[in-house]
Order: sequence, then structure tokens, then C-alpha cells
Amino acid sequence: MAERQRVVVVGGGFAGFTAARTLARITRGTAEIVLINPTDYFLYLPLLPEVAAGILDPRKVAIPLSGNCPGVRHLLATVNSVDVQARRLTCTDPEGSSRELEYDRLVLAVGSVNKLLPIPGVADHAHGFRSIGEALYLRDHLIRQIELADASDDPEERRARCTFVVVGAGYTGTEVAAQGQLLTRDARRHRPGLSDQPLRWILADLAPRILPELDEHLSRTAQRTLLKRGMEIRTGTSVSEATAEGVKLSDGEFVPTRSLIWCVGVRPDPFVESLGLPTEKGRLLTDEYLNVPGHPEIFACGDAAAVPDLTNPGQYTAMTAQHASRQGKRVAHNVAASLGTGRREPYKHGDLGFVVDLGGVKAAANPLGVPLSGLPAKAVTRGYHLLAVPGGRARIAGNWLLDALLPRQTVQLDLVHGQAVPLAGTTPERPDEPTG
Repeated sequence: MAERQRVVVVGGGFAGFTAARTLARITRGTAEIVLINPTDYFLYLPLLPEVAAGILDPRKVAIPLSGNCPGVRHLLATVNSVDVQARRLTCTDPEGSSRELEYDRLVLAVGSVNKLLPIPGVADHAHGFRSIGEALYLRDHLIRQIELADASDDPEERRARCTFVVVGAGYTGTEVAAQGQLLTRDARRHRPGLSDQPLRWILADLAPRILPELDEHLSRTAQRTLLKRGMEIRTGTSVSEATAEGVKLSDGEFVPTRSLIWCVGVRPDPFVESLGLPTEKGRLLTDEYLNVPGHPEIFACGDAAAVPDLTNPGQYTAMTAQHASRQGKRVAHNVAASLGTGRREPYKHGDLGFVVDLGGVKAAANPLGVPLSGLPAKAVTRGYHLLAVPGGRARIAGNWLLDALLPRQTVQLDLVHGQAVPLAGTTPERPDEPTG
């Protein structure tokens, strides 16, 4: 009996998780599939702002790899290097033990990391938002600022602690600002001493409008919703300096605050550059079949892959979860084809639309190009997430129902401390890498 071919998938995000699970279903045990990921779960990132807001239990967005990837062997480790010529990689587990692993096919789906800009003080004073730990820390931090403001007799300190600055008005930044504003309102409601204290939220971005990925109509709808809540939206604006006392905006204004939330965006995991393979702006170049040119045994997908966009010739697919999950499915079929099952096909996908949760009963969405806002958009947004999340749907829906019926608890859990989630241009699982 011939020895089974080994397929190693590096990364358990949208692309890697989908690739491993789909490939196991296609091959039905005829290939050995190994998924290397530093956590034992797939993180459903789009719902992370609801974890920070206290709407969802963090376990609801952490989909266990065991049980949800039948037929896949999971290695709890971080890949350190790949010897392309020898078809071998080295990885290290959480306790520091190193091992080598050979492969017949390699799928690189290492994803993306925080995009840091060379702005004085940002790395020291800003809070990132890419992991469960960062979401839990941010929730505690926001509640803590309200509690400390209530305890202070200094009006300047109270004002600073009740001021929050979010930099980056894409999907993540807009949702974090929207959910965070409602959380701080709930926290203030239980503190009579702050009844007359305004909560100032600033959402800043260098782009000419928020949510530049959406069409202009939806962007205006979202902006109008946030402005009605009292959100200050500063387009064409970023941060020029951050200190312990506040942030200086690029328009010259100094904003006293203890809360700078960094949602500027992402860049490909720097691990890609260490492979010695052709890249495009830090992303691993592939052909339309998700193959690395010159290496038929290596495939790449997701944020770390520069995949030709066949719906927009001359461009590469955007770094979105929608592309990552669909590329993961396509790469699974193409890997299976290389092993003799099925036939390979090029990756081609047009966007099906986008959804943005604005907290409360508000949202903006354009499913299949149909612009929606308010309750219809909220229903579409939550329906989309329930369909897209690969597990725990009943538990998520249950949390949403409880949040709608019961007052939200605004207490610090004190599970994650600031030093445990420093803002860095690496994945949370690669804390020792240089930020570049």
C-alpha cells in the first residue's frame, strides 16, 4: 500500500481553517493533513468588537479546531522556517520544543498582522485589536476609565478619561468605535457622579470618508448614524504623536485622553519575507490557481498571498475574510487535484457585498449590491455572520437574545493586563519578532 502524501497547512485563520477542513472532506483519509497553528481554535474576527463590548462571550468566537476539522491533525506550534528545496519546515510549540516536519504539499495561509506606522509614542500608548486578549483588555480598559473618572475630583482628568480616540475608520475601527461608545454609555449610566460628564469619541482616518471599502451611499449612512450618537468623525486626519497624557492629531489639535485604539489596518505576516520566494508588497506571489510559480508543491491563500484578481485584471485580491475563506476552499480543491482527485480551477470571486455592525439596532450592508441600513441591515448582518461562522451558532444567537433582553454587565474581568497585549506589528503568537 502506497504511503499517504502529507499536506501541511500553515495558519488556522479564515484561509487555512477552510483549506484544511475542505481538503479533509475531499480526500477522505487518502492524504495526511496537518494544520499548524499556535492556538487550538479558529478566531472569527468579525465578531471580535462584540466581545470587546461585552455582548458575546469570547468562547463564542473561538471555534475549536478539534471537532470542527475532522480528519485533520493539529499541531499546536508556530512555524519558524521553511526549507523550500528540502520540503521541510521547523516549528516550535508553546513550551519551546522544536521539531522538523517534511511535506509533500505545503499551503501557506499565515495571514496578516497589525500595520504599525512610525509615529512617536504609538507603540507605547496605543491599544491594538487583533486577538481575544486585546478585545478583553480593551473592554476592561474602557470600563476602567469610566470608573476612574467617577472617582476623580479633577475635572481635567475626568474629561481625559472620558475621551476615546479610534484611529482607522475601516470595518474594524468603525465597529470598535460604535460598540465601544455604547459600552461606555452603559457604564456611565450606573454612575450618577458622571451624569453630566460628556463622553467624547473621535474616529479618525486619513481617508476622505469612513468605510472607504463600501460604496459612498453606505459610507454616508454609517457616518450619519455615528454623528447622531455624538461621534466626532475626523477624515483626512491621523495621529502625529501619542503620549501618556493624550494624542496630537495631524491637524495640530492635542486631545487629552487615556484611550488610543489602533485600528489602522493590517499587513502580511512578515514571516512571508523569510521564505526567499517572490513577493508583492509583502504578499507571496501566486498564479490564478493559488500555486507559487516554480514550486508546484507550494500553495498560498488569504491575506499573505498576492492572488491575481480575475474579476479586476491587473489587480490582486483584497485582504478580506471573504476572499480568504473562498481562497481556502479553492486551494483545497486544487491541492486535491495535484494529488489525483478532481481537477484544478482558477480562483475567481466577485464580492457578494459587505456588512458593518454599528451597535444597537443599527448596521449598514449591501448584500449583492442592494444598499440597506437600520433594522433590515442589522438582520442581514447577523444572518450573514451566523451563516459564515463555522460553529457555535446557537450559542451566539443566544448571547444576542440575552443582550437584547437584559441589561449589559459593565464590570472589569481583570483577566488580561496591558503588558500581555503590547501593540506590535506581529501576530499575537509571534511576540519576539522584530516589528520591521
